[in-house]
Amino acid sequence: MSIRNRKAEHIKICVEERTAPGYCYWDDVRFFHNALPEIDAGDIDTSCILFGKKLEFPLIVTAITGGFEGAVKINSNIAEACSELGIGMGVGSERAGVSGVCPESYSVIKDFDIPLVIGNIGAPQLIDQKNEKASGAGTVRKAMDLIDADVMAVHLNYLQEVVQPEGDTRAKGCRDAIRSLAREFPIIVKETGAGISRETAERLKGIGILGIDIAGMGGTSFSAVELHRAMAAGDGIRTQMGETFLDWGIPSPVSLAECRSCGLPLIASGGILDGIHVAASIALGASCAGVANAVLREACESADAVINKLTVIREELKAAMLLTGSPDLKSLSGSRHVILGESRKWLESI
Repeated sequence: MSIRNRKAEHIKICVEERTAPGYCYWDDVRFFHNALPEIDAGDIDTSCILFGKKLEFPLIVTAITGGFEGAVKINSNIAEACSELGIGMGVGSERAGVSGVCPESYSVIKDFDIPLVIGNIGAPQLIDQKNEKASGAGTVRKAMDLIDADVMAVHLNYLQEVVQPEGDTRAKGCRDAIRSLAREFPIIVKETGAGISRETAERLKGIGILGIDIAGMGGTSFSAVELHRAMAAGDGIRTQMGETFLDWGIPSPVSLAECRSCGLPLIASGGILDGIHVAASIALGASCAGVANAVLREACESADAVINKLTVIREELKAAMLLTGSPDLKSLSGSRHVILGESRKWLESI
C-alpha cells in the first residue's frame, strides 16, 4: 500500500472508529478546590515560554497528519486556529512530504503565523544508510524547510511499527542518530501513544535534545488503528497482534511523573481532552500539554470549529486556575492535588 493511502486510512479510522481506551487516566488527577482564591479571573496569566517561543496558553496541537490530499484542509484549519489563538502546532510524520508525496499538505501551514512550529520525522528513518536522501541530517533539513519548523520532533512509534504490516522495526542506533542530529538541529523526542519511562528519559536527557513529548497511553492507540486496518485487509495475524497490544504502554500521567526528574521541558500528550486535563498536566510537571484526536473531527470541518474547540479548552484551563487560586502557570504547577484510580495503582507499584 502506498504511504499516501495509508495516511488517509489512518485519519479515516481515527474519525470513524474507537481508537482510545475506555479509561481516561487524566481524570485520575483531582484538584483541591480553593473556595477563597483571592484572584480575579481577568488577571490570570495562562502564557508560557516553550523552546524560546511564547504561547498564549500552554497547548500544542501535536502531530496529526500529512502526506495525502485530504491533509491539506486538516492542517490548514489547524494552522489557522493555532495562529489565531497563539499556540503551537506540530505536523504528522514528514517522511511522505520530503519524499515528494503531497508536500503541500505540510507546507500549507507556512501561510499562517504560528508561534511554535514542530516538524516530525520517525527514528527509523534516521538510521537508514541505504538511501542517503531518506535519512539523517538531509531528511531533517528538508523536513524543517518544508514547514519552516522551529523545532524538529523525532518520533518513537515502535508499538505501531510492530503491529503495522509495513512497519519499520529497526531500532538499533537510534539514540546515537538522535544525538548526532541534536548537535546540528533543535531536536525534541516524542512518543506516539505508549509513553516514556524514567529510564528512557534519563538516556535521552544527556544527548543534547531540547525536550520530550511523553505521549502516553490514554489517547489514540496506534495498535488500535492498525488493528482496524488489519481487519479490513483480512490480515488475521496483524489483527491478533493489534488486539494483544491494544492496552500496551505507560498511562500519560504516570509517564509524566516518571519523566519529571529528568530536567527537560516536557510536553504532556496522550488523552488530553479538556482544560482540566491541561491543568493536571501542568500540576504534574509538564511545561505544556498537547492535543491531537481531541480536535481531529473539528479540523476535518473548518478552522472556526477548531478555534471554538480550543477556546473552550483555554477557558476551562482558566476556570481551573481560578478555582485553585493560581494566578499563573507557576502557581498552578504547585497546586494541591491527588492522584486516584488506575494511575495511583501504577505509581504505587513502581
